[in-house]
Amino acid sequence: MFTPSTFLTSSAPELILATFDRHNGVSAAPFTSLNCSFSVGDQAEKVHNNRQIIKHSLEISRLISARQVHGAQILRIKETPDRDQERDGVDALMTNRRDVGLMIQHADCQAILLHDPVQSAIAAVHCGWRGSVIGIIEKTVQMMNTCYQSRPEDILASISPSLGPCCAEFINHRQELPASFLAFQTRRNHFDFWQISRSQLMEAGLQPEKIRIAMICTCCRADFFSYRRATRKGDGITGRNCSIIALRNKAIKP
Repeated sequence: MFTPSTFLTSSAPELILATFDRHNGVSAAPFTSLNCSFSVGDQAEKVHNNRQIIKHSLEISRLISARQVHGAQILRIKETPDRDQERDGVDALMTNRRDVGLMIQHADCQAILLHDPVQSAIAAVHCGWRGSVIGIIEKTVQMMNTCYQSRPEDILASISPSLGPCCAEFINHRQELPASFLAFQTRRNHFDFWQISRSQLMEAGLQPEKIRIAMICTCCRADFFSYRRATRKGDGITGRNCSIIALRNKAIKP
């Protein structure tokens, strides 16, 4: 069994937190090799095998994912499913069930993983530029508060490898982005979405010291799938990285 590389970890005994790069899977080019998405043209059997590799490496028995649409719908997982599930039309997942991995698929977009250690609740958010514009981060924090009584000041956030300010060029930003995002423009037509997300998390009530950013640009770093890099070099066909958060079946005592 392969051992995938991970780029996010947590020291919290009850928490599993990971972003996987593109290596150590079974898919063939252009999905070489740990593609986790069924929706990009890869063979379904290969994707299934890649997801099994990921589950084995994290020692979790269930994965919940979504066919993401760059919207603001949030799915609450109330019961432990009897098998893996992929749900349509949602871009954030949340639960307080144990041994259930919440998976975000991304190739330049951010996966924002949230953990409330007080109420033992978690959420995973798919956030591209459209998600930033419609405020999916704040909506998810608010829903955690409503469903689990999570206080924003207790929540810890991790932002996955994703498109960095070096490569986040938006030549149509006057039509696509709100004027408030101009404060995060780093040079002509380039924006720092890492800091936009950090700002939105803080506006939602999170403490700045509880927000971590991987600071890895998926477009620059060939270890990751990148839609923007694939578009610049060809037809844009590529795989998807994944980020996962889960509560352990039993918390490990430190």
